[in-house]
Amino acid sequence: MISFSASILIPIMNETFSLRETVDIILNENPRSDLKEIIIIYGTKTTSDCMLVAQSLITEHPDLIIPCQQSLPFLGGAIRAGFAASRGTHTLMMSSDLETDPVDVKHFIALAKENPEVIITASRWRKQGKFEKYNPVKLFLNWIFQRAFSIIYFTSLSDMTYGYRIFPTALIQSIHWTELRHPFLLETIVKPLRLGIKTIEIPTIWKARKEGESQNTFLRNFEYFKIGLQVRFMNPNKIKNQSQN
Repeated sequence: MISFSASILIPIMNETFSLRETVDIILNENPRSDLKEIIIIYGTKTTSDCMLVAQSLITEHPDLIIPCQQSLPFLGGAIRAGFAASRGTHTLMMSSDLETDPVDVKHFIALAKENPEVIITASRWRKQGKFEKYNPVKLFLNWIFQRAFSIIYFTSLSDMTYGYRIFPTALIQSIHWTELRHPFLLETIVKPLRLGIKTIEIPTIWKARKEGESQNTFLRNFEYFKIGLQVRFMNPNKIKNQSQN
C-alpha cells in the first residue's frame, strides 16, 4: 500500500475559539499516524489574540503543529505558502473559522487514501450539503456561478469556489499559481481540471462564522470570473511550473 500522510493548512487572521475548536476536532477524530503536520499560516494582519491561541496550540503539540509565515499577502498568499511548505503526501486546505467543518477532515483523509491521485473537494450544493445563515442574494449568485462554470469546464462539480479540498502534494507543488485574493480558491480547482486531474465531490454543511469578519467583500466576488475564464483557455503546458516543463 502507498504510504499516506496529510499536511493540513490552516491560515489564520482573527480567529480564537474557532481556531482552537478546529484543531481540537481534527486531533480528536483522526489517528496521529494519518497526520504529517498541521501548518498554521500567519501574516502581518493576524491579530495578537489569534497569535496567542496559535502559539498555545504549537506549544501543546510541538511535534505536529508548526507555524508558517506568509510572504505574499491575502488568503491566496497564505495558502500558497502552505503549499510550498507541505511535507505530507497529501495537502488539505481549510479555514480556521469553522466555515469549513473540521468533522469532514476524516472523510477527506479516508477518500484520499482510497484515491491517492484524485482531488477530493467539498460541496455545499450536493445532496446532504447545505448553507446555514448565508445571504440569500449571494446564495442565488453563487448557484448561477457554479452552474455556469460547471458547463464552461464540462465538469459535474457543483461548488468550485469553496476552498475545502485535499490534493496530492506533488500536484499542487508542480503548478504555477498566480492569484492572491479569494479567487485563488477557484484557481486551485480549475487549473487541475485543465490538467485532466480527476475529482471526487463530497457534501458538506457551511455555517456562518461566529467570530471575526470575512476579508472577502461582495464586489470582490466578481473577480472570480477573470481567473475562471483565463484558465479555461490557457495552454495546459503553461499551468505547470517552468521547472516542471
